[in-house]
Amino acid sequence: MTTYVALLYSITLGQGRRVVMADLRAMAVGLGLRNPRTLIATGNLVFEAEGTNPDDLTTRLETAFEKNFGRHVDIIVRDAAGWQALVAGNPFPKESETDAGHVIAQVMRRPVAAEAVAALEPYLANGEKMKAVGGDLWIHFARDIGHSKLAAAITPKRLGAPGTARNWNTVRRLGEMVG
Repeated sequence: MTTYVALLYSITLGQGRRVVMADLRAMAVGLGLRNPRTLIATGNLVFEAEGTNPDDLTTRLETAFEKNFGRHVDIIVRDAAGWQALVAGNPFPKESETDAGHVIAQVMRRPVAAEAVAALEPYLANGEKMKAVGGDLWIHFARDIGHSKLAAAITPKRLGAPGTARNWNTVRRLGEMVG
């Protein structure tokens, strides 16, 4: 039995887009996934499954989500070892201790290319830092994320693949859930 983390992209933004976490857990049970549990109401699902891989789980979850909720949502799936590697790879440990809400991991479906990271560098403002680690993009926003040009520039098209952002508090807590 392997433990997995599934991150749903943008399920709480805009009218009619909110997904109740109990419904998400019920969907997971319907797929035969074991012990589904969620962390905060932003689409963080932890579960166990046997004899499968993250790509197959991604396809199953996205298909079920569209069937159950009437729209497509990109989903990123990592096994527990992959999630623990993400946690351990945080390049901003000092900032994470003092400013955890502004340290963000952009968790990618496929590794972000060095060219994509370089293309985002002009959007960095004073004090912002960015680093690719293990195919994911880590950012420390030194000010309000909502006013950052970098945050607005991080799109699947620019990154070359779907990804979804989680702050350090969420990344760490999911690590505890799979650990």
